[in-house]
Amino acid sequence: MLRRIDLRDKQGPVNLHLPRPDFDAQAPISDVRKIISEVREGGDASIRELTKKFDSVDVVQPLVSQKELEEAWRSLGSDLAEALELAHDRILHFHQQEASQSHEVTQDDIKVTSVPQPVERAGLYVPGGLAVYPSTVLMTALPAKAAGVDELVLCTPPNPSGDIEQVVLAAAYLCGVSEVYKIGGVQAVAAMAYGSETLRPVDVIAGPGNIWVATAKQEVAGQVGIAAAFAGPSEIVVVGDETCPSTSAAIDLILQAEHGPGGRAWLVTWNEKYAEQVQEAMAYILEASPRRSETLETLTEGGYLCLVNTPEQAVEVVNEIAPEHLQLMCEEPHSLVRGIRNAGAVFLGNWGPASIGDYVAGPSHVLPTAGTARFSGALTVDDFQKRMHVVEVSKSGFDAVADAVDRLAQAEGLWAHAASVRERERWAEEGLQA
Repeated sequence: MLRRIDLRDKQGPVNLHLPRPDFDAQAPISDVRKIISEVREGGDASIRELTKKFDSVDVVQPLVSQKELEEAWRSLGSDLAEALELAHDRILHFHQQEASQSHEVTQDDIKVTSVPQPVERAGLYVPGGLAVYPSTVLMTALPAKAAGVDELVLCTPPNPSGDIEQVVLAAAYLCGVSEVYKIGGVQAVAAMAYGSETLRPVDVIAGPGNIWVATAKQEVAGQVGIAAAFAGPSEIVVVGDETCPSTSAAIDLILQAEHGPGGRAWLVTWNEKYAEQVQEAMAYILEASPRRSETLETLTEGGYLCLVNTPEQAVEVVNEIAPEHLQLMCEEPHSLVRGIRNAGAVFLGNWGPASIGDYVAGPSHVLPTAGTARFSGALTVDDFQKRMHVVEVSKSGFDAVADAVDRLAQAEGLWAHAASVRERERWAEEGLQA
């Protein structure tokens, strides 16, 4: 089930012996560009035709009314509503604490205030098709809400009936989403980036998706901001040993693999007997899974068992993989986490499956995949804000730095830059400016 990689007798850096999926080769770039072009040129009509083609439904009116959102919320059973509210409150609280504040620095009577400014419209992509993801509504909308974004625009694919699942609409209502559209896939990303007759363009797009959606977001980057790097197919690395029940490691590998094809699931251990026990448990658990086929497809293409010499070598392997989710389910996980540099989210100990993070821990579950955790992190409030600097210079502040500005400008050959300070010095000398 898991492809075996044995590093115990290998020499040199671990990256020489680890596979790294070539997502650039897999990315359907030309097809994605064609769809984006169709949406830019054809607007709503093209979106409707693309929805027929990819989702097999004819959606005449993609915008969901606020009345439908409210009705979806009121139709929920009390248990599910309470679970959504609990998750909502925990996630919002976390991101409110994360929100940046203005700060001010004064040097030589030059005062600079750094002001976080939210974007006006945030586009939220929520996947559909293989599963239903109200949690992703919360995990994208609430960081934006904590950032102060006024307008939240959500796109998600319609189901075979041409509708959106009620629990997804209910989550959107709970989060105060402004607009919900029955648009999925590349056409949703293109519509949010470039707009159409019905959907005004947004400033930032956030949310996970398959490789088509992730590629589309890369293609429109620059037209809009793209949050959390490459949030593509789900990934997990479990670093485990005999101090963790093999069944726990097994189910935690499966819980991310069940998202479907394109992801990765790694077991890294220095105990070969334990590895065998985990694989046996996975086979048993899979037999009971209603998502067995999707899970097996992920494990067949992207499942690995990596045997290492020591826990320290396991850390080296993790940093090379740079996984979306990392679970340290072994003795002394706190000592290992100090060496982790590349991971989207890390879960310590045997009581913290990644599902806790997927729903209620607080931080967004929109995380970097495909090795982009080397340079990117989780979706945060910062993805929905930009920094504006307000600079106030007094006469004494000007006097303190004018000569340095003049010299630097002359060194760069920028005459007007130098002249801008000399002109003000002339004003002062002639008494034209206080």
